Amino acid sequence: MGTLIMIGQVILGLSILIILHELGHFLAARAFGIKVEKFYLFFDAWGVKLFKFNYKGCEYGIGWLPLGGYVKIAGMIDESMDTEQMKQEPQPWEFRSKPAWQRLIVMLGGIIVNVIVGIVVFWMLAFSYGDSDVDNTKLAYGVVPGVIGKEVGIQAGDKILMVNGKPAVAFYADVLGAEVMLGDAVLTIERQGQQQEIHIPSDILNKVADHKNKGLVFAEPRLTAKIGRIQEGSEAERMQFQVGDSILAVNGISTPFFDQFSEEVKKYANKAINVSIIRDGQEMSLAGQLDSTATVGVGPTMEDLPVTARTYGLMESLPIGTKRAFEVITVNIKGFGKIFKGDVRADKALSGPVGIAKMFGTEVNWLRFWSLVGMLSMALAFMNLLPIPALDGGHVLFLLVEMIQGKPLSDNFLEKAQMVGFFILIALMLFTLGNDIIKW
Repeated sequence: MGTLIMIGQVILGLSILIILHELGHFLAARAFGIKVEKFYLFFDAWGVKLFKFNYKGCEYGIGWLPLGGYVKIAGMIDESMDTEQMKQEPQPWEFRSKPAWQRLIVMLGGIIVNVIVGIVVFWMLAFSYGDSDVDNTKLAYGVVPGVIGKEVGIQAGDKILMVNGKPAVAFYADVLGAEVMLGDAVLTIERQGQQQEIHIPSDILNKVADHKNKGLVFAEPRLTAKIGRIQEGSEAERMQFQVGDSILAVNGISTPFFDQFSEEVKKYANKAINVSIIRDGQEMSLAGQLDSTATVGVGPTMEDLPVTARTYGLMESLPIGTKRAFEVITVNIKGFGKIFKGDVRADKALSGPVGIAKMFGTEVNWLRFWSLVGMLSMALAFMNLLPIPALDGGHVLFLLVEMIQGKPLSDNFLEKAQMVGFFILIALMLFTLGNDIIKW
């Protein structure tokens, strides 16, 4: 059932974005009196259609190949590769008969709509949910490093004061934000009362990708060993742990923090343990026998985390949503820059449909769903603006060349460029899909 929910969310999210993107081209074309012959969600390759109907001279439908969608604009060399139409005399309602500036707006229509959708989604999320984060400045016990955090030099108890010279106020937005995770960042930390700097390597994304399914990767707030939850049927339940117990030691070894407790119990697989706790002000001991997994079955309380929450009014949310939307494009630009510089491997950084599906998850969470839709809408705008033939950015580039030189590029050149772009896109799709399967 979880897999079906995940697939359903992916199809719904991408369908919304594809339809709205193509609607941008459709409305712009209609505004300039250009005939639109087809409007399709997914591709009807080899003429295979799941559903179609005609309305006012345009065929609307759903294709079988879920690799995007398209609008077929009369008099334009596009995905349909309808070269026969291009051999006829230009008609006044065709794309090629319109001024270059009008054609440019038509080609930018989908990108513009994606940007608007991204802004609106993040705007409404800011208005509906506000902001919440952990106040990094109030983490009394600092952080616990994960496997990559340890590699770069972070130690348990370190307090992260600044990122690239700016105060690290919000833990998840600043300490675990894109500025750090993209590498080449400098963390100013406090360790045992002394300040020092830790340099984050430029290839950290490669390392994070290798460990992202292996528990704690970079860092998390350090928590005391106070019990906040007990797993049903676990050894902790048999040992009669209670929520609110504070752990002092394991077999005589002091473990006042939960990360210390977790590390210590790993030593006692298939062995007996004795855990010293404080309950209602009284010290007592709990005895148990761990199995081969060395799992006790308790989790820390989160009540001591300094969580900050803020709500926003409708218009107050607009600049916040806009900033978040354009941050997606900024991160994409920096990420591709890292790939081209060789700091990050493409197979580590890029995800295809399987990777996107895993982000949606196996449960319906509307905050996560719309956050991903907003992010993907902005990413789709960025990707479509890339100057690759067959993408909107390729058409925009050719139109700009036409406007500069004062005459259009030849149909023969545009047809060949479209084919080259098509094969580039197919290669990219196969690469990301294969990469997803290998990761999986």
